[in-house]
Amino acid sequence: MLLFLSALFSGSEVAYFSLTPSDFKALEGKSKSSKTLKNISHPEVLLATLLVANNLVNVAIVILSTFITLSVFDFSQAPLLGFIFQTVIITFILLLFGEILPKILASNRSLPFAERFAPFISVLISFFKPLTRLLIRSSVVISRRMAVPQKISMDELSDAIELTADGLAEERQILEGIVSFTNTIVSEIMKPRLDVVALDFNTSYGKLKEVVIESGYSRIPIFNESFDDIKGILYVKDLIPHVDKDDDFHWQALIRPPYFVPESKRINDLLAEFQHKHIHMAIVVDEYGGTSGIVTLEDILEEIVGEIADESDEEEKLYTKIDDHNYVFEAKVMLNDFCKIVGCDDDIFDDIRGEAETIAGLILENTGQIPKPNEVVKCKQFTFTVDAVDNRRIKRVKVNISSDENN
Repeated sequence: MLLFLSALFSGSEVAYFSLTPSDFKALEGKSKSSKTLKNISHPEVLLATLLVANNLVNVAIVILSTFITLSVFDFSQAPLLGFIFQTVIITFILLLFGEILPKILASNRSLPFAERFAPFISVLISFFKPLTRLLIRSSVVISRRMAVPQKISMDELSDAIELTADGLAEERQILEGIVSFTNTIVSEIMKPRLDVVALDFNTSYGKLKEVVIESGYSRIPIFNESFDDIKGILYVKDLIPHVDKDDDFHWQALIRPPYFVPESKRINDLLAEFQHKHIHMAIVVDEYGGTSGIVTLEDILEEIVGEIADESDEEEKLYTKIDDHNYVFEAKVMLNDFCKIVGCDDDIFDDIRGEAETIAGLILENTGQIPKPNEVVKCKQFTFTVDAVDNRRIKRVKVNISSDENN
């Protein structure tokens, strides 16, 4: 009987604290599950009750087994044998049937286990309430006085996410985004200059309206002759009062000052600056002062929550999976994203990528020239075939993955 109670308390501890959000939703839909929800509503009280009850039962088992052993057997001539029997064998039985097996059973069937024994656990909580309150208050006082700040590394957080977010794909993606957020720099998420829709300072108002309608963007960078000379940002909403103006309308007066950031800036710092300055777009510049591209508030938030699509967005397919060994990629895909998609280590190209951040950059780094269509470049176990080139720019690449890394 005592061994059964020990198993019950050990199993209940695992069962209750293994319940997932989906289990709680299932419990909320059942009228008979009120006791289960009530028990877990105060987890510190539940845990204290189960630990107190389990320890009392285990102590009782040891005392009773020792008394029975000494009554039945005489170990006066072999005290070592008596010690082995009373400690090793009894401890083994207690661990196996009172701890290990019930915890395995409860972890595999946590919801049914918690529901089945909820009434008994509820009575137990009420019975031990004075003692558990005293223990909880004592533990709070001790923990406050002995608390030591704990520093957790990014690797430890990533490992914890791997272990705890099984089956919760969206939550896991957000957690992983938060973990990597502080280590991500602007150059990794920016839109490169070749993909930016921008307008010359001397563009006519009629042409400006055409570009605004065609692009669908709410903010457009304005440059003077060269994209390296950004004059400001045009907010499309500022054009609304002037929509009916003639082509000679001086729209340049509506341009707002640009905000410049270096490629190496961390996006968590940039997010704080965006919030403080109430802006949504920054111009990214390289070490020589040239314009590398733009970065928006949406780009930063997408690093945490994933792709954000609105009604004006057209779904852009950056890659197509033909089979497990063959893909077709847009050449502008970032190498970090490429590695995630094909399932290889993020640092696999570190020794050959140089300063390259994209697939196109990796190919250029390893060829030293603008490749021609159908030109083949081998890197590690990957064979890149240039599929399309446009104006000295690699547009699309076919990728074959060899099972032998040395190929």
